Amino acid sequence: MRGKSPGADASAKKQARKKSDGGRQRSAMGSVLSLLGAFVATSMALGLLFAGLLIPATGLAGASVKGGVKEFDDMSGTLTENALSQQSKLLAKDGSVIATPYDENRIVVPSSAIPKVMKDAQVAIEDERFYDHGALDQRGILRAVAANLVSSSTQGASTLTQQYVKVAAQRAAIESGDKEEAKKAVAQHGTDAYVRKIKQLKMAVELEKTHTKDQILTSYLNLVFFGDGTYGIEAASQHYFGHPAKDLTLPEAATLAGVVNLPGSTDPVHNPKAAVKRRNIVLEKMIKQGRVSKADGEKAIASPLQTHVTNIAGGGGCQGSKYPYFCDYVTDWVADQPALGANRKERLAKLKTGGLTIQTSLDPKKMSALDSNLKKRVPVGNGADVQAAGVIIEPGTGLVQAMSQNAKYDVAGSNHFSTSVDWVRSGFPIGSTAKIFAIVEAMRQGRAVDSTVNVPAMNGTKDGRPVYNFTSKTFPGQCGQGAGNWSVGNDHPVPSGPMSLSKATAESVNTAFGALVASLGPCKVRDTFKLMGVQARDLKTGGWRDIRRDPSSIVLGSDSSSPMMMANAFATVAADGKYCAPRPVVSIKQANGKPVALKVEPCKQVISQQEARGTAEIFTHVFDSDGTASDAKLADGREAFGKTGTVDGSLHTWFVGSTKQLSTAVWVGRGFDNKNPIKNVSIGGKHIGTFLYGGDIAAPVWKATMDTISKGMPKAKLAEPDKATKQGDEVSVPDVKGKSEADAKSTLEKAGFLVTVSKQNSGDVSGGQAFKTDPAAGQKLGKGKKITLYVKP
Repeated sequence: MRGKSPGADASAKKQARKKSDGGRQRSAMGSVLSLLGAFVATSMALGLLFAGLLIPATGLAGASVKGGVKEFDDMSGTLTENALSQQSKLLAKDGSVIATPYDENRIVVPSSAIPKVMKDAQVAIEDERFYDHGALDQRGILRAVAANLVSSSTQGASTLTQQYVKVAAQRAAIESGDKEEAKKAVAQHGTDAYVRKIKQLKMAVELEKTHTKDQILTSYLNLVFFGDGTYGIEAASQHYFGHPAKDLTLPEAATLAGVVNLPGSTDPVHNPKAAVKRRNIVLEKMIKQGRVSKADGEKAIASPLQTHVTNIAGGGGCQGSKYPYFCDYVTDWVADQPALGANRKERLAKLKTGGLTIQTSLDPKKMSALDSNLKKRVPVGNGADVQAAGVIIEPGTGLVQAMSQNAKYDVAGSNHFSTSVDWVRSGFPIGSTAKIFAIVEAMRQGRAVDSTVNVPAMNGTKDGRPVYNFTSKTFPGQCGQGAGNWSVGNDHPVPSGPMSLSKATAESVNTAFGALVASLGPCKVRDTFKLMGVQARDLKTGGWRDIRRDPSSIVLGSDSSSPMMMANAFATVAADGKYCAPRPVVSIKQANGKPVALKVEPCKQVISQQEARGTAEIFTHVFDSDGTASDAKLADGREAFGKTGTVDGSLHTWFVGSTKQLSTAVWVGRGFDNKNPIKNVSIGGKHIGTFLYGGDIAAPVWKATMDTISKGMPKAKLAEPDKATKQGDEVSVPDVKGKSEADAKSTLEKAGFLVTVSKQNSGDVSGGQAFKTDPAAGQKLGKGKKITLYVKP
């Protein structure tokens, strides 16, 4: 037998496939025709079609129709109308808009906010008999059915109701993650197009049973895409014309009505000529249908296209906001609010789709003052490669009113709120601003404001400077020195011996604070950092951790914290010891106006009122003539307290200070990888001849900002501590030198003091005898206060 040729075999397979494909197509078409026949039969029974309507009989009779009727009846007619995605608003304290986060730039409005002229324009161009027919246009459906059965595409006779159903069904499918169903919802060709049409016809019929015409039209105008990234009539009106939809004029309404059908090619921003041509078609229809007078319509046709394009409050993201870093801060804070979702992803989605109104604490006037003063003295991109940041917090509430940094905003990473720079909330060594925690702990342990600390005599040198070498004997235990010496120097010569806490603070005497913290207990001072909300940045995790346990971190601030945490620590003192966690949000409302329950850490009293007042009293002396910020005293005698800070090499300098009403922190230093000491440089027109100190730039920025933002505010005085806190209870510390440990301790306790014994191999006494106390003999201290007794082993 002669074998078949490969070509003949391939031809036979091709014919078989064609026959099979044709069978499947006929089967699918049969199913569609069955459904379509059932739909028509059902529609006629419902009185939806005219009695004289003629339809092709092929495939629409007998059992096919009966089967289709059942399938049609079983088909769901329920349209899923999900809540529309709409932009949220971040508002400043004065009501101005900071940003409008959104996935879809939409502002949902009620029917009353959409003018009649807009509704008339949309009906005129889309469905002129919208108010006269039901869900279906009975006059057009036969024409569409007949044309579609004999052509390769679908001809529309869609009503506005059907169009709304189509867009809403597609959106619901997209939101549910059903890409295939979303594709079918707008299918234009083949079997999917017929099935889609029949499903949506039934949905339209059911929708008109439960919704009024105005409700459907309003929903449609809030839903549809108007081009150039805008959804819904309100956002479109604000974007293209710069005003709410309620103020739309006739030519503006006609322009927007014309955009909906082909938004990609008729929007007035990118296609002004096409927009005018389409607008005029709408106007001509409105004239013909009697929706406007001929005179008004022709006047509108003759008018030029007049747009006032507005990118609504930064175009949706923080990058376009006037205050991008604050916007990021708000975004990050909102992402931690459990009332907005089960996790951060859901909460961020809610922010961009939920139409939230977020009232923030940002004060534009304070922001402007801080930003201008900061960037004037430390310009963006300055040749000295020095950076700066500042933050203003309200004592007693924790509300962040302003934050600034001399950096160009740049988004980094995949998170909306992840930027390449955020120095206000980043960590830097805090230098001598850390001394406030030693003073707070001293007040907590009963030290009087007027008490003294013994400044040790220098006992060594380092790098040519005199230093005092603290050892593990001075700093024992978990937060102690361990092996070796901790060498501490001062910026100027300081005599040894008793020195008041106020003078030691004013002059920022490092050796005095080393001795003070040693007597208080370094771990206790470290605990005070945490008590007042100050932690260090963990560079490995990006989170926060407790301050390191070494004396350098606890006494001199060699560990890192943020300007925000430091400003808030001083705010806690200004608020009479009440700690309020920093936050940028006052309230959040849902799109329906209902408030969102915020997760806000309640304010709490972390130190007593008198302890806070005593601390503030001591830190007012920083502005004295011998203080490190003598030139930063506020104008008009306004009372404040504060502290400079400078890290070795001047890589980081600070000033943190507060009045009763406002607490501000300013950091100036190296923000990137440059580790060169900041000295002999010119920054913002000011030449720094030696090393940069906290009093050189940070303090002047603080003063200029605080003077500006405090104008017009009452001159709130810092409350003075009571007599017991300031002076003690007039009980003198007895001289117990030379007494045995037991006798010395008993003498001190009888005087009313709480005694802690410290063994040190020092003093000109015999072993087992007391050689000094801290506070020293003769000092006045309140009864019940703590005192350290030093005994030679």
